[in-house]
Amino acid sequence: MRKCTLVLLVAAVFILGIAALFSAGSEPLRNRHANPAAIKIQRSGEMPPGLDQDVASVVAEIDRIEAMTLRRMDQTALDRQGQVHTLGKLLLFDKHLSVNQNEACSFCHTPETGFTGPIQSLNLSTVSYPGSVRTRFGQRKPQSYMYATFAPVLHYNALQGDFVGGNFWDMRASGYRLQSPSAEQAQGPPTNPVEMGLPDSACLAYRLSKAPYRKLFETVWGSESFAVQWPKEIEGVCSTPAPATVSDPYPVHLSVADRQRADEVYDHFGLAAAAYEASPEVSPFTSKFDYVQAGKAQFAAPEARGYELFRGKAGCNQCHRDGGPGEEPLFTDFTASNLGVPKNPGLQIYYEGLPDQHGYSPNLAGQAYLDKGVRTFLLTLQSDSGQLNPNTKWIGLATKFDGKFQVPTLRNVDMRPGPDFVKAYMHNGYFKSLKEVVHFYNTRDLLPRCKAGDPGEKVTCWPAPENPAGVNKRQLGNLKLTDQEEGDLVAFLKTLTDSYVHNTSSHNLPSRYARRGPRGDLVIDHQWHYGYRRSQKRYAPAG
Repeated sequence: MRKCTLVLLVAAVFILGIAALFSAGSEPLRNRHANPAAIKIQRSGEMPPGLDQDVASVVAEIDRIEAMTLRRMDQTALDRQGQVHTLGKLLLFDKHLSVNQNEACSFCHTPETGFTGPIQSLNLSTVSYPGSVRTRFGQRKPQSYMYATFAPVLHYNALQGDFVGGNFWDMRASGYRLQSPSAEQAQGPPTNPVEMGLPDSACLAYRLSKAPYRKLFETVWGSESFAVQWPKEIEGVCSTPAPATVSDPYPVHLSVADRQRADEVYDHFGLAAAAYEASPEVSPFTSKFDYVQAGKAQFAAPEARGYELFRGKAGCNQCHRDGGPGEEPLFTDFTASNLGVPKNPGLQIYYEGLPDQHGYSPNLAGQAYLDKGVRTFLLTLQSDSGQLNPNTKWIGLATKFDGKFQVPTLRNVDMRPGPDFVKAYMHNGYFKSLKEVVHFYNTRDLLPRCKAGDPGEKVTCWPAPENPAGVNKRQLGNLKLTDQEEGDLVAFLKTLTDSYVHNTSSHNLPSRYARRGPRGDLVIDHQWHYGYRRSQKRYAPAG
């Protein structure tokens, strides 16, 4: 009885604390990044202080970007490629495509952080981000979608013994149907109960039929895109959070022909989003590394040593491919691995075992929840957000992929609005710096196991793996790197940040948009840079 009372009390505190998310005003985006030393990592299901203001700030910035893009749509004669790119951007920055019309796709993927999570207090605590129903959180760190469109359609390489391709940490956006993993990834959040929360994919088509950029959508995909007879109760249906009931899985009741048209709109939504993600605005290949490869810049000494380690002693490029004959240097091989990452007790998913005000619980297992990664996807034949295993032959491979997660690109792994901004790393966000990640790779199997509350955690000891099944011991764990070599690797990883400009002679940038690096090179401030690119069409980074 006492245990029940405690659980209910924690849940009540959580719901009361997060209710304030709807009431905050907005502040300039650059002011919402507090000193990381002043932020206490939450481990009890409570929300970080000031989260309501942080959320409001991000939403206001997304609204600003959408408004600027709408003006560009109205004022600029776009060619066909410009039309689909602009449409894709509008789709990703439109908060009205969520159940409560308060969360865009880009809420978890903002430009200034490399199109991943923009709220430092969440990166330090819950790691996952609140959905349109603000009391619901997912179980993983938002992935960047920079360069994600280069992933191939998911397939199993029998000789290699690996799955290759797809999007999402668990590869579930396979791309088999649209032949684009990124397009199918974009289709996941709108109907995911813990993200944008629409109860039916047709709701997205309906909301798009009311969007200010409807004509652009029809220009790209056809004038009959929204020729659908919508039921009179659709507003109420589409304002009811997912998931739909088992007895009525498609609560927007349409004729066969209208359902087919709505499904086509949903596919075109995904394809346009993927087109924008593939554009130079999101995947530009303009890092210092790219300049060095083109012979237009030189690595600093620590960066050069780090790159040598990356390709040699540390063996990083075995999975994070840096290019070969005919290869783009994408810094991933699109496979999956279990790195033995420790459990992150700050994840909000552990505190979502009770039904919310709509009767939905994201995690009935509570504290016993274990994220099994690709294995879960391979065993998924029914899903709230639509991503299913497309090949029944893969079911038998599930055990082999227990605890494995996709190898992410290292491009823009250090992109952040300022040097003190804290990002989270790995699927569960356990690591809070690149130095921690590299130190783990280097010493995971060398240092002893931490005891509960050990002050040396992440420095002189490591906790046990979250999921011990099939931990990769071949490519990491005891790399025998010195502390300086760890630092050199971090220095190299920072050269993978886009929007690096080596020479200012061909770029007329106001001083507030850039700063001088230690070697005199011009480094663009990412927060201001994206705003300047949007407002001044004449500027684009070299490359």
